[in-house]
Amino acid sequence: MTDRLVLRPFSIGDAQDVQRLAGNAKVADTTYRIPHPYEDGIAEEWIDSHEAAFLDGTQVVFAITLRDCKTLVGAIGLTIAVAENEAELGYWVGLPYWNRGIATEATAAVLDYGFSQTRLGKIRAWHLLRNPSSGRVMQKAGMFRDERNRRKIKKNDREESLVSYVLSRSDWASQRA
Repeated sequence: MTDRLVLRPFSIGDAQDVQRLAGNAKVADTTYRIPHPYEDGIAEEWIDSHEAAFLDGTQVVFAITLRDCKTLVGAIGLTIAVAENEAELGYWVGLPYWNRGIATEATAAVLDYGFSQTRLGKIRAWHLLRNPSSGRVMQKAGMFRDERNRRKIKKNDREESLVSYVLSRSDWASQRA
């Protein structure tokens, strides 16, 4: 929980909202793992995968909801590489909730969770080069741009450059001191 948000597990009852929010063309276009069109059944399948991944220690996914009205506004989570003692952070926020600081607030909370609850050594996040707003979210949450670590992916039949941000346990602890 943060000042404005509650991060909670998804339930199957969230599927319709997930499909509507994540299925928005602008949301899908600015993330590299959300498909468009967002077909029927994708949200249910995604939500159904969360519990097993949590139980085997490879992923934790939170619904981002507004604290005062419980409205679902997005998702955030960590995909954990147990052997490397690190995780990849990913998130999306529905278009009606952009530019309100929600992603930054949720990111900071999940970084805290990742370092305090799962004892990770490092958390990394990626954003599309053409989506610098996501990089600003990562910076505001305390992450550092990793110039040495870039990669390219295919999205919608075009090559996209990804930019990496990282936060180590020691940097996180220094920021909290």
